[in-house]
Amino acid sequence: MKLKYSLSMEYGTFSMVARCPKTLALGVCVASGSLAVGSAVPHIEPDLGALAVQGYTNYLYGVSGLRLLREGYSPQEVIERLLKDDDLREMRQIIIIDSLGRRAAFTGNKTPEWKGHIIGEDYVAAGNLLMSSRVLEEMAKTFESSK
Repeated sequence: MKLKYSLSMEYGTFSMVARCPKTLALGVCVASGSLAVGSAVPHIEPDLGALAVQGYTNYLYGVSGLRLLREGYSPQEVIERLLKDDDLREMRQIIIIDSLGRRAAFTGNKTPEWKGHIIGEDYVAAGNLLMSSRVLEEMAKTFESSK
């Protein structure tokens, strides 16, 4: 049997950060065709917050994002501070939820299509290089129905 493999195939990335409304536990997940995505995209600290940094990933955004949450910044303020002086901001995606349930997201204009994010109650989902918005819509629907 001969396996076919194409180097030109592109795979999307999608992630979610969430908080359980009953236990207040935080979580983050990511799936991608990119190698070692779990070492760069998801960042979490119990009782503080969870974030995912994807697109043109900057690992230090996760480290700095958690530090800023620890210093008392809201998720929206964290995103604003991370992107403020970043020349590549339009290639990035960032999603954050904190232990209080505050949520924020950013999807840069130059992130590969299809791209976007959904902010829902107790979660944020984001993706890029996806077939359509339906991927995130189904993620949101599944999370909302699991409560």
